[in-house]
Amino acid sequence: MRADIVIRGCLVVTMNEVADVIKQGVIAIKDGSIIYIGKAAEAPAFEADNFIEGDKKIAMPGLINCHTHAAMSLFRGIAEDRELDAWLREVIWPLEAKLKPEDVYYGSLLSCIEMIKNGVTCFSDMYFHEDMVAKAAEETGIRCVLSPGIIDVGNRVLGKMLLREAIKFAERYHGKAGGKVFVMLGPHAVYSCSLELLKEIGEKASSLNVGVHMHLAESEGEAMKIKEKYGKSEVELLGEVGLLRNNLLAAHCIHLSSTDIDLMAKHNVKVVYNPVSNMKLSSGIPRIKDLLDAGVTVCLGTDGPASNNILDMFDTMKIAALLQKAKYRDPRVLPAKKVVEMATMDGAKALNLNSMIGSLEVGKRADIILIDADKPHLTPLHDVYAALVYSARGSDVSTVIIDGKIVMEDRRIVNVNEDEVIEKAERVSYDLLTRKNPLRDFIWKLVERRLKK
Repeated sequence: MRADIVIRGCLVVTMNEVADVIKQGVIAIKDGSIIYIGKAAEAPAFEADNFIEGDKKIAMPGLINCHTHAAMSLFRGIAEDRELDAWLREVIWPLEAKLKPEDVYYGSLLSCIEMIKNGVTCFSDMYFHEDMVAKAAEETGIRCVLSPGIIDVGNRVLGKMLLREAIKFAERYHGKAGGKVFVMLGPHAVYSCSLELLKEIGEKASSLNVGVHMHLAESEGEAMKIKEKYGKSEVELLGEVGLLRNNLLAAHCIHLSSTDIDLMAKHNVKVVYNPVSNMKLSSGIPRIKDLLDAGVTVCLGTDGPASNNILDMFDTMKIAALLQKAKYRDPRVLPAKKVVEMATMDGAKALNLNSMIGSLEVGKRADIILIDADKPHLTPLHDVYAALVYSARGSDVSTVIIDGKIVMEDRRIVNVNEDEVIEKAERVSYDLLTRKNPLRDFIWKLVERRLKK
């Protein structure tokens, strides 16, 4: 049998419906898809252009980072030790007002490299100049779901302009790059978008047949202001404007009532748990056990590199599990296997890509990572799920295959020059910090004035 790539002799963690773990496994890839997965002793004889020896390696689906802001790698380490509101208003938003498309491109390129090196094969991004993020993703070979950011903060003209641009972006990019770039609409949050704008976003998303990606119930202070203003929670308001739906990807979801959770479960809303960012900005701890018990699909995200500092989903998996055990004071909460599901198959479900990725099965696209288990901290390997969540690190990933193409081999990025990207991104970041832009600064002051009302 002919294949493009054959991986042989590895421990295969399939993450399929029956959670098969195959010792001495073989995975064969052709035309970007998995054509065989099973035991080496039962595998047909393969001819291939590339045989990868998997001895002492773990093969698993690529990790899916369901919420980040890739270009914010440029802001890594410059807005430390602040609460969310001060973090946004005092540092991040004024800097973002000075961003140029080229800045977003190099920041995103840097993040794409970082994610690939940490075993991420698909990410869901929300930001501005998402065409630059698409360019960076396509050059590195990573799969992505991109959400152009939309806000109006009381300025209806601004909201309509950003929505119009987001619609154009969706029409141009959704399903493109050989099925590696998809689009959602990205209203920032309930507190930064009017109800009229949110309703229109929902209607446009339905007509385009795309999802909606937004921050929800992240800030206790903003949640309280919404309750005082409308007499209802953020979740209840989303229900009123028609945005509670099965393709709503809601990031954070920390300050939820039991009624909110029931509403989200009823409408099959997907939740992204971002434990590191939530802790760093002291935003709070979401009730993940309660969400899961209600039947809500929960996936994982790093959030942006400015509020996490790294894009390592192995780090996120470990902290995701430990934080919930501490919150509920129960070691049985969020077992390791469930956390791996959240980082793979549940992430794919949340992005509506589970027919393509999220598990290793015949017919699915070959988004596969190999982890070098021949390490002291991964020995002995009694429980592979526990090893992946509590012991593995992003730096243990040796090979990354996305859509049947090798994008990292022996820790070396294949498609771009990593050193050049690091150097360029650093220069862009320092330039951004000192850049003067009177017009953008004036616009930002108008926006800030609106937000304070």
